[in-house]
Amino acid sequence: MEKRVVFRSRWLPWALLAPQMIVIAVFFFWPASQALLQSVQAQDAFGTSAVQWVGMENFQRLWDDPSYVESFKTTAVFSVLVAVSGISLSLMLAVFADRIVRGATAYKTMLILPYAVAPAVAAVLWVFMFSPSLGVVAYALGHFGYDWNHLLNGRQAMALIVMAAVWKQISYNFLFFLAGLQSIPKSLIEAAAIDGAQPWRRFWTIQFPLLSPTTFFLLVINVVYAFFETFAIVDAATEGGPGAETSILVYKVYHDGFKAMDMGGSAAQSVILMLIVVALTVVQFRYVEKKVQY
Repeated sequence: MEKRVVFRSRWLPWALLAPQMIVIAVFFFWPASQALLQSVQAQDAFGTSAVQWVGMENFQRLWDDPSYVESFKTTAVFSVLVAVSGISLSLMLAVFADRIVRGATAYKTMLILPYAVAPAVAAVLWVFMFSPSLGVVAYALGHFGYDWNHLLNGRQAMALIVMAAVWKQISYNFLFFLAGLQSIPKSLIEAAAIDGAQPWRRFWTIQFPLLSPTTFFLLVINVVYAFFETFAIVDAATEGGPGAETSILVYKVYHDGFKAMDMGGSAAQSVILMLIVVALTVVQFRYVEKKVQY
């Protein structure tokens, strides 16, 4: 039978919800409402002129801007690479960690450590490793005849921020996958082994289907992470360069607002970015979730 908690007082549930509701209102709804308001206005970044109501003019200018349309393609490539690579690598590491008997604690602790590193610091670490002049990885690649210079090569710059973003997020994904693997009854794996199923077949027919809720959850989280939480990595590693090869949408919002001083255009971009992420999340829950086995 379904159990329901009944509060004796009507105000107690609202009092318990109040702290979280205040945080959401202050740090989400109020900034979002300000972005919506500024997106239909034209204003001087220094406040020397009156605010003008321009309606949809800021949005129209964005669609007429080839660099903004190009940033959509850059963001799409970046988010797909980060989500797919991060989930795949963390799943592989979780499978290996689940099978380790000796030294398992040390192995798992080392995989969790990157999550404690700030995004900007993670970007700087990877920039130093791949620096064309003093990076150890770039030096090693040069010995194999591969000339690495992400300051001039757009594809290499994209690869650099993808690697930094995946490395920063891999610990988060790893924790959820490891918890999901350890929650699968060992009796199912043992029964399949007795029936003659090899490890690879046991994984694809038993473990991976049972991990589908975890995989779906991480897919949503990683897409949101790639769209919103990778600004510091791009800013510290490439600053959107070379040219605008790594200027993803969240970085372009910052660049146009704080460097180009286009407050209305930047607000319009933030509104569009928010709508894109909401739409992607709805699509994932509407269609991708149908393939999830709970």
